[in-house]
Amino acid sequence: MDHERAGNLIEATWDESIVPRLCDYIRIPNKSPQFEPDWAAKGHMDAAVALMERWCREQPVTGMTVEVIRLEGRTPVLLVQVEGQRQDTVLLYGHMDKQPEFSGWSDGLSPWEPVIRDGKLYGRGGADDGYAIFGSLTAIRALQEQGIPHARCVILIEGCEESGSFDLPCYMDSLADRIGQPSLVICLDAECGNYDQLWCTTSLRGNLTGTLRVKVLEQGVHSGGASGIVPSSFRVARALLSRLEDELSGKIVPPGLHVEIPEARVSQAGAAAETLGAMVHGRFGWAGGTCPVASDPTELLLNNTWRPTLCVTGASGIPALVDAGNTLRPRTELKLSLRLAPTTDPAAAAALVRAVLEDDPPHGAQVEFEVEQSLGGWDAPALAPWLESSMQRASREAFGAGAMYLGTGGTIPFIGMLGERFPEVQFLVTGVLGPKSNAHGPDEFLHIATAKKLTACVARILADHCVRDERRAAA
Repeated sequence: MDHERAGNLIEATWDESIVPRLCDYIRIPNKSPQFEPDWAAKGHMDAAVALMERWCREQPVTGMTVEVIRLEGRTPVLLVQVEGQRQDTVLLYGHMDKQPEFSGWSDGLSPWEPVIRDGKLYGRGGADDGYAIFGSLTAIRALQEQGIPHARCVILIEGCEESGSFDLPCYMDSLADRIGQPSLVICLDAECGNYDQLWCTTSLRGNLTGTLRVKVLEQGVHSGGASGIVPSSFRVARALLSRLEDELSGKIVPPGLHVEIPEARVSQAGAAAETLGAMVHGRFGWAGGTCPVASDPTELLLNNTWRPTLCVTGASGIPALVDAGNTLRPRTELKLSLRLAPTTDPAAAAALVRAVLEDDPPHGAQVEFEVEQSLGGWDAPALAPWLESSMQRASREAFGAGAMYLGTGGTIPFIGMLGERFPEVQFLVTGVLGPKSNAHGPDEFLHIATAKKLTACVARILADHCVRDERRAAA
């Protein structure tokens, strides 16, 4: 592959076609079904998939078919198939649904109005994960423009990832014959440690979400008359959370939620920490004198990728400050998000957490932990030599530096699903969500230069994948 020629095509396509279309995509508030239960009537998901479908059909890619697949009552899927010069299949994945707006966007920025500043495209969903379809198809086009062979490629863009991909298994079953059995999966929906090289995700944590409900009274009462007699529902909830998490260190208490971290992952975290240094924690906007939970960047990375952690992401039963009277509240409800180690059994984790929180509550309070979902994580299979070599080559060509390997603290249900279906498949899980890109939060942005370079990396890896057997035989 002529890297310079491919880079010029990719650069022009991004500037002239992809960025304008991503701006249009950002303007569509196609929130995931969990956050917009009335998504079908709103029509935003249909608008998003129609935008992507139109763009795909405009591309001069040979042997391509483009379809929007709809199963009754489920979010749509965009399926793009490109004929190849090999019999095997590469599956490329992304998603079109978005997280909700969130608050705190900087002046001049908003979730639904795109803004380009300093090479960054701000707005909800551009980096998570609208760019995936554009980057994937452009990488294939870059090969075809040079007459470079590639395997049959199937691009699948789902509409339910931010809700745990609960629609996706039905589509995977329905489309099984058309997808086939891939030998390589490329997922453009992950993080990058910096914007200076290709980052390959080696593991993903699982995620257990649910609501902890504590009720002590049927109705609120005067705090002066009841406090000291009636236990505070907040205090009971606080005590229950202490069973799950040490409030000083943040360490998860039940041993059954911890796993032994593989030595290879510890070594990779150490190498990444050496490369990133203070950026491991410096990429966040710290308030006041707040500091990270540990001083060793390797430990911080392992905390984020292989150790369970707890976040309280929402609350109910607690009035806004302006409405808070001297009332002992009858109930406290907390939304919990527990990140699970990549190899933790999600069903066992859900049962354990429910027992920890519900058994023998303080003061006999009425306590319930309702599990919303418990998703497993993923630990990547060993990299085939050809893929490891190709990743390094691609990164050096596009970025001028070698590829790095690191786990991700988040969850991509599709990857775990594919890992179970195809245990021998090779994975390239990567993305553009680098320092301060802030997916799910305010001021989310897509680093345009990194997206272009990542597209070039995908093109190189697709080319190397097509000749991997020949190279192995020659060696």
